Amino acid sequence: MRLAEDPAFFALLTGSFLRLVGRPLVPEPDLGPDWLYAQAPFAVLAHDTGADPLFVYANRAAQRAFGYDWQEIVGMPSRLSAEAPERAERQRLLDAVARDGFVSDYAGIRVAKDGRRFPVTAGIVWQLVDEGGIVRGQAATFPLPA
Repeated sequence: MRLAEDPAFFALLTGSFLRLVGRPLVPEPDLGPDWLYAQAPFAVLAHDTGADPLFVYANRAAQRAFGYDWQEIVGMPSRLSAEAPERAERQRLLDAVARDGFVSDYAGIRVAKDGRRFPVTAGIVWQLVDEGGIVRGQAATFPLPA
């Protein structure tokens, strides 16, 4: 089963968000992994805990924003979502998330597959922490650029 449809991964995304940010990620409790993946009007991405983290999840809104399909973005180093000059700032953000649990109101420039640059505003980046307290990665959500 891909993580796009995996109820356990959905629970990790939404449970971590609720515990750390203090509000639900999805607007209604009965909306599940299919809604978040295919219909959510906001981007959600997640990467693993590797030394050079790889994307493990990107909903369709994130895929549209970055111009990659599932097969292209999953497994891609998440650092490639930012241009080289932006990567140091991105790393500072990820370090702050690791330290504090989450960062809200994130803004930055990201780069799509075709080289197009686009702004991310009002972003939230949070730790993916399971019920046992083990960090499984980090995730981000942001409204789609206009």
